[in-house]
Amino acid sequence: MPRQLAVRLAARLAEVEGVVAVALGGSTARPDGDEHADVDLGIYYHPERPLAVEQVRTLAAELDERGRPDAVTDVGVWGPWINGGAWLRVDGRRVDWLYRDLGRVATTIEDCRAGRATCDHQLGHPDGFHNHIYAAEVHYAASLFDPLGVLTKLKQAVAEYPPALQQALIGIHLSEAEFWLAGCEHSARRGDVFHVSGSFFRAAASLVQVVCAANGHWWINEKQALAATASLPLTPPGFAGSVAEVLARPGRTPAELVANLDRLHGVAAAVRAVAGPLLRA
Repeated sequence: MPRQLAVRLAARLAEVEGVVAVALGGSTARPDGDEHADVDLGIYYHPERPLAVEQVRTLAAELDERGRPDAVTDVGVWGPWINGGAWLRVDGRRVDWLYRDLGRVATTIEDCRAGRATCDHQLGHPDGFHNHIYAAEVHYAASLFDPLGVLTKLKQAVAEYPPALQQALIGIHLSEAEFWLAGCEHSARRGDVFHVSGSFFRAAASLVQVVCAANGHWWINEKQALAATASLPLTPPGFAGSVAEVLARPGRTPAELVANLDRLHGVAAAVRAVAGPLLRA
């Protein structure tokens, strides 16, 4: 059982110097979690008290069934947002450890509550790393080790979806979706599959962001994000199916690309009709 494994691993990580809290994340922590899913553990630390990475390596060497010498990274090597961790296999199950700077998490949550939304390039995130992912992680996370109550306090701050964040995300991503579609019209007529298909994905990702925000549904990452919109009440009929069909076959000829561009323009208009009224004047 993934949760039992997570509890056992969290108890071992709690012994590592610098670990302030450990939380179960990913789909396993959510109500719709898959019993066959990976075990994702967030390892929270204070930046002024460095995480003892060598102790993490020693623990990983004991637990990892693959015995990879590079299974554990230093802090900061995966970028500013996903700032390191480990990829392991324990009891036949994939286990990911992700370092999280508590100071940055707390500051980012305050930014989200104030409606300050950002997005940065990040490996593993085709649409980039949106800062509200940190807030979503905390919202869904199951605390496994939190002796100082730091995660409990952060979870209280994101117990409800922030109205200012909803406003920001709807406004930003409606505009961005429409921009991506308008920006590839000439390319569609020229048959430029590379530019158009990339623009289609970015537009679609923005529309998913809008639908999630309109419903007060936390965006955690791109995985299953489109499918999740089908169960949200403020979603245009056929939204997920239309987007999936276009992305599956964007087209090879100008006629096909233009037809799918027109289809996505219609989807964007339907999303604006649903989410636009939520924006304050």
